[in-house]
Amino acid sequence: VQLVESGGGLVQAGESLRLSCAASGRTDDIVYMAWFRQGPGRERELVASISRISGTTYYTDSVKGRFTISRDNYKNEFYLQMDELKPEDTAVHYCAAGSAIRSDMEYWGKGTQVTVSS
Repeated sequence: VQLVESGGGLVQAGESLRLSCAASGRTDDIVYMAWFRQGPGRERELVASISRISGTTYYTDSVKGRFTISRDNYKNEFYLQMDELKPEDTAVHYCAAGSAIRSDMEYWGKGTQVTVSS
């Protein structure tokens, strides 16, 4: 499985961005899809995840009510809609996929930079 992110950029606080992740290859192997991020001087953290079949979602507390994860199984894509962005959301955002939600998921994109200025 190959994953390619798009949609990062530089925005001001309060604005929105939508990240996309396109999957190719053995996409039937994917059970869960997720977005992680790693900010400057910080460890990589799970931001949100979604079940490929049921659509069940999870969000870390700091993004609840602001971010929305979704998927389009026909297109083999999943997304992270980020609203009300804050400077602390500045990070490299990675999409990931695999058989379980964990820090070492099987498949990873290369990452896309999100920078939020105050």
